[in-house]
Amino acid sequence: MNKESNMKPHGLNDEQLAQYREEGFVVVPGLFGREDLRAAEAAIDELTERAVNDPANLAKVLELEPEPVDGRRIPRRLYNPFLAHEGFRSIATHEKLLSCIEDLVGPHIDIQHSKLNMKPAHVGSVVEWHQDLPFFPHTNDDLVTTLVYLDDATTENGCLQVMPRMHGRYLEHVDEEGYFTGIISQELDAMPIPLEGRAGSVIFMHPLTPHGSLPNTSPKARRTLIFEFRASDSFPIYFGELTHRNEQTAVHVKGDQPRTARVGGPTPVLPLLRDAIASIYDLQERSKAKGAKQPEFAK
Repeated sequence: MNKESNMKPHGLNDEQLAQYREEGFVVVPGLFGREDLRAAEAAIDELTERAVNDPANLAKVLELEPEPVDGRRIPRRLYNPFLAHEGFRSIATHEKLLSCIEDLVGPHIDIQHSKLNMKPAHVGSVVEWHQDLPFFPHTNDDLVTTLVYLDDATTENGCLQVMPRMHGRYLEHVDEEGYFTGIISQELDAMPIPLEGRAGSVIFMHPLTPHGSLPNTSPKARRTLIFEFRASDSFPIYFGELTHRNEQTAVHVKGDQPRTARVGGPTPVLPLLRDAIASIYDLQERSKAKGAKQPEFAK
């Protein structure tokens, strides 16, 4: 058998794996083609229309931008897309994507949760600097945040920004009393890098990589489908109602389901919660209203 026949049809190459390990992220351009994305786009239209026409249940499906645009409220987030529609599940369980996830966390894989951030034209709420894992500490850090750009993403329409090589520990996300704010509150010795990409590009990001995004100042939307994958032997550490809520949406998608937790990685920090967390937008807005510290960048 020759070397070429031994190569995987999908997955990350050695250079991409090395970048992920060293930098805390990697961007794979064009992993999905336009045909692959049409199912997700159709699902967005269907779920949005259904929610808008059912006001009693709208808040269970969508989160709206706080300020109206041209007199109407527009969605900024769609909750739990993986569970909500087959169009999203077809992307999350696509062999091209799961092969990359397997390269990063191993062959036994769960989806912990999913969401879809809309970033509408000329608005699109800011997401302040944070790490993902402090929101849901686990017994190890073999999780990977996976972002699928459904539209071309640029600095102008609020593409993801990251700070590389800072994924080795939990950073502070607390106020002066030690309560969780969902915003990094310490000086950071790194410079942000914008991750621009064409529709169909996929970002694989370590759950401790600091990241955020600016408002959308362009006339073009920037929709991003987000799946949080984890190794099946990475178990959540209970610290409050958010842990329980996240586990209601967890789904095993590949391999076996170990019942023994594997302990490893950076020592988890269990945040003190003052209030229930509805979403990162909600938490960060409440924290900023109370004067939460923002990250300072070292000169």
